[in-house]
Amino acid sequence: MKKSTVVTIGAVTVIVPLFLLALNINENKAEQQTINAVPKIARMESKSAEWGKHYPRQYDSYLQTKKSDKIDDMLESNPALVVMWAGYGFAKDYNAPRGHTYILEDNINTLRTGGPIDDKTGPMPTACWTCKSPDVPRLMDKMGELDYFTGKWARHGNEIVNPIGCADCHDNETMKLTITRPHLKRGLDAEGTLKAADATHQDMRSLVCAQCHSEYYFKPTEWTDNNGNKKTAKVVTFPWANGLGVEDMEKYYDDINFVDWTHKVSKTPMLKAQHPGYEIYKTGAHGLNNVSCADCHMPYVREGGVKYSSHNVGNPMDDIANTCLNCHREDEKTFRDNVKRKLARKNELHKTAMDVIGKAHLEAGKALELGATAAEMQPIQQDIRHAQWRWDYSIASHGSFFHAPEETLRILGSAINKGQDARVKLRIVLARYNAAEYVAPDFSTKEKAQQVIGLPYDKLVNEKNSFLNSLREEWIKEGAAKGLYDPKTREGIEFKTSYQ
Repeated sequence: MKKSTVVTIGAVTVIVPLFLLALNINENKAEQQTINAVPKIARMESKSAEWGKHYPRQYDSYLQTKKSDKIDDMLESNPALVVMWAGYGFAKDYNAPRGHTYILEDNINTLRTGGPIDDKTGPMPTACWTCKSPDVPRLMDKMGELDYFTGKWARHGNEIVNPIGCADCHDNETMKLTITRPHLKRGLDAEGTLKAADATHQDMRSLVCAQCHSEYYFKPTEWTDNNGNKKTAKVVTFPWANGLGVEDMEKYYDDINFVDWTHKVSKTPMLKAQHPGYEIYKTGAHGLNNVSCADCHMPYVREGGVKYSSHNVGNPMDDIANTCLNCHREDEKTFRDNVKRKLARKNELHKTAMDVIGKAHLEAGKALELGATAAEMQPIQQDIRHAQWRWDYSIASHGSFFHAPEETLRILGSAINKGQDARVKLRIVLARYNAAEYVAPDFSTKEKAQQVIGLPYDKLVNEKNSFLNSLREEWIKEGAAKGLYDPKTREGIEFKTSYQ
């Protein structure tokens, strides 16, 4: 073979792959440029499928949250919760959270939202929709924030039809992350450490989550409508004026004498922690080192030369290689074993706290039954209030132990101490009324616990089923007639509850 032929073959062997590689790179660059371009999406577009036309990878990954569909009845596995929440909606029904695509269905199906018969019935206020749908900022824009927050939950049933989606976090004109819930801006500005206007892109990768994954209460706010009618809105408000710590918020609530509900048995003026994920995250190693929520819960994914953020928001432990092990240098087995061992320690304190606080409620109820006075009970009820607030705060964000393990254990320890303080004082009061040997009734199963607090469970289920088969069906028809539904988010979703 001639030397020139060999050289030609060698050149072709090198050049052709390089040419194909160049074509592939150019195609990937073109595709990336298309992704980076800002498409035209209607203002306040709440159907995520409309966004998905321009961002199919992100939308398809978001739809993967449908795989997180298991119903995990937390009252069944932790019956003390029924006693601790006696008189409050969570004693009726409480399941572990599922994927984002289920959030609206779970809000509608839970026994907590009751069985309304029209758009004026409850039991919950309209604020209970606030974190569930991109239809919420659309409604706020349409009717005004105070009007949105006025009335009962069923008022917006035929308007709020799409689960958490693109418009909750992104600006339709720039695609940048944006705050769509005004209460977060007010909360940040009241706390003062990070003003909303000063937030960086990395800050925003947590703040869009903080809109919903934070502690809040419904603040009664007087306003006057266009017809001169005086009304009261129950406005979602973050109690951050004193700071983001558990004691800071405890003091905030105590100073304004705020009460979420009065406990059915112990008559304690109670606080219900919602899901203070952002606050407790800020106290841990991740928050202190500016690791954002999205870094762990929405890791970057590559397809060919295209890089995008996965919107299959879930547990980072389900994809350790792309999440935890980017920073933690153990092998996967070692990392899982470490997490399992540490989590067992938290669960031990968690169970102890529930047992102590549950018994304190029942012992307080017995003291009241025997004639204990308000003066005798006030310091006891204050201890119970603080004990349960701290316990609830430490676990209500679900991922608290991953976000800030040391802080979580500290708060649980203080909850146990406060609960035991209440029980020591109760022994003195019970002895004063000749009941020093009183033993709280058994609440070791969900059914026993519901009997102890007198919960009419069957009645609640019947009311809910009646609602689901009547008013709920009307909502679906009306929402569909208005063209509000994103049908893809509803495909393949099965009706699942803890009571069916």
